[in-house]
Amino acid sequence: MAGPRGARPARSGPGCCWALPTGLLCAYGFFCSVRPSEPFLTRYLLGPHKNLSETQVFNEIYPVWTYSYLALLFPVFLATDYLRYKPVVLLQGLSLIITWFLLLYAQGLRAFQLLEFFYGMGTATDIAYYSYIYSVVDVDLYRKVTSYCRSATLVGYTVGSVCGQLLVSLAGWSLFSLNVISLTSVSVAFGTAWFLPMPRKSLFFHHAAAQPFSLEMKVMDCKNGAIVQDQPGVPRVPGWEDEVKMPLNREGHPAEKKEQKVDALKVLKDLWRDFLQCYSSRTMLCWSVWWALSTCGYFQVINYAQGLWEMVLPSHSTEIYNGGVEAASTLLGAVAVFVVGHIKTSWAMWGEVALALFSFLIAAAVYIMDTVHNIWVCYASYVVFRIIYMLLITIATFQIATNLSVERYALVFGVNTFIALALQTLLTLIVVDASGLGLDIFTQFMIYASYFAAISLVFLGSGLYSIMRAHRRQVQNRSPESC
Repeated sequence: MAGPRGARPARSGPGCCWALPTGLLCAYGFFCSVRPSEPFLTRYLLGPHKNLSETQVFNEIYPVWTYSYLALLFPVFLATDYLRYKPVVLLQGLSLIITWFLLLYAQGLRAFQLLEFFYGMGTATDIAYYSYIYSVVDVDLYRKVTSYCRSATLVGYTVGSVCGQLLVSLAGWSLFSLNVISLTSVSVAFGTAWFLPMPRKSLFFHHAAAQPFSLEMKVMDCKNGAIVQDQPGVPRVPGWEDEVKMPLNREGHPAEKKEQKVDALKVLKDLWRDFLQCYSSRTMLCWSVWWALSTCGYFQVINYAQGLWEMVLPSHSTEIYNGGVEAASTLLGAVAVFVVGHIKTSWAMWGEVALALFSFLIAAAVYIMDTVHNIWVCYASYVVFRIIYMLLITIATFQIATNLSVERYALVFGVNTFIALALQTLLTLIVVDASGLGLDIFTQFMIYASYFAAISLVFLGSGLYSIMRAHRRQVQNRSPESC
């Protein structure tokens, strides 16, 4: 696929207009996220519209999403960069259209397994949405455009959830009608994506080269998206010079710029070398391990939470508030993320202990959700679960990204997501899938609570060890001075 005929490639120089591609991408992200039927998906599949059984939905249909997401993630990661983002953004829009078309008109187990495959493709191609904008704006604008793009999806998801709840509770709309709205919204997003400018460069396969260029090196602070000059007085993680310095201010006339063709095998070798260097840092490894482990559990809980609610209080016999709960948890999570961004603490010292404490709280929330068979307690526990996870994943993102270049930032988060999905696939295959144990939903959530409790114990032990080691080092450093 390609962009609109006659469209001019986007420029990334400091003089180019960033508002148009950012506005179009935000519009795409907003309409992609306005899916009022999504909080009621399980009710829709189990109800008279599709008349599927609980075993079919939980143990045979939902697991396909996990498998397809994992299988497509790495090819999509490479294809996104090689094809320069826009074609993969369009593929995402098309995948979501197919997903909701099948949701409206498909019947039978195989059709819905195919639906989950396309939904997995739509999820895997999310990387194109979040990385496209970095190829068409100047690096000084990274922080601003990132906040815009993420806010667009957040607002879209909240608007969709609230609208779905209001239309079901107050207007008495059918779930079929909500799916029509969702299909319309993702179709509008797909149409919007065609107007995105086609980037000329990408992180790995398409570099913009210019001769002559300045050899001055700058430091990318990925925590806030800013460019800062190399300052000897600023404390950094050992080895940061090799990780964050890269030529960003290449100078030259635009007419002299040309695409530097990169050999695919060389790109893969460079990625492997960067992978080994990034994960050789204990701090990086620690936060990445928690990121992968917790994301695995998070995916499992949110994938099957509607199923748990349906078992606690069957929706055919009473009013449900899934949309309101999803909207509330998203907004409160966003507030928590905003607050944690202004908290100053030594995460290097206390980070692992904090991860252990909050992982235990997550385990407690999931346990309460599973054992207290009251729908309002389930809703409240789910909100707490999402708030804590969003807060911690933001801290982890800051800690991982602070000392990485943009290229290594993309690589590390791609690898972490892949590991999370690999673990989730294993967990799904053993616990959920009908070909494995095929456990009931309550037993599944007991396992998920135990899973987060195990994560808490691991990081508590690791954190206490790190604190004792740091204390011992301080004592040893003081000893020669006292003598």
